[in-house]
Amino acid sequence: MGRHVNTAQRDGWVMAGMAVAAASAAIASFAGLRGLAEVAGWPDRLAWLLPITIDAYAMTSARVWLAEPSNAGRAQRFARANAVGAISTSIVGNAGYHLVAAGLLTISWPIVVLVGAVPAAVLGLTAHLHALRAIRGTATAAQDRPESRTQSRPRRRPGRPGPRTDDALMKAAREADARYRAAHDGRAITRDALRSTLHIAGPKATEIRRRLAAETTGTTDRKEAQTNR
Repeated sequence: MGRHVNTAQRDGWVMAGMAVAAASAAIASFAGLRGLAEVAGWPDRLAWLLPITIDAYAMTSARVWLAEPSNAGRAQRFARANAVGAISTSIVGNAGYHLVAAGLLTISWPIVVLVGAVPAAVLGLTAHLHALRAIRGTATAAQDRPESRTQSRPRRRPGRPGPRTDDALMKAAREADARYRAAHDGRAITRDALRSTLHIAGPKATEIRRRLAAETTGTTDRKEAQTNR
């Protein structure tokens, strides 16, 4: 019991430390990025939007990155890259402001252009991230539907056999021919009867009927040769 209380107390101290560190980092980062926006030419009433934009961008990307499963694919990879990019942007922005404040860096036109491009870039990247996640969600939902699993397999018409080899077709044709001869006074099976019985196309039925006729002729010739010996 005592160990559980001590662990809970230690966890409380850890959480308190994390809260203090997060608050300090947020305030310091906010001040640095706001100052960078001001020295880059942003109006005072709008300078606070730069740190808000970058922090919201970082939180959104990190949320998608960590919330998605490990096999999420493009959405998770893009979110991870954006989260790292947003954190790096915040670090570079704060460092740049402090360099300017210390007189070690002067504001030139590339810095002004980069700072001014942040909101538009964040908007485009966030919209793309949302689109990737929406596409993945739609694909996952479609895969989870029972009808999608059944439709992914080719359907076979009831009572229709699948693909058969020539040997299998000939065997079935011989059996059909025997039944037809038994029912029609020994007459050979017709092409249409073969097509209907075997469920095959007309040209294939014609070919099989010719092969049956050739087999019948060959059998008859052999019987006559044996008789004449």
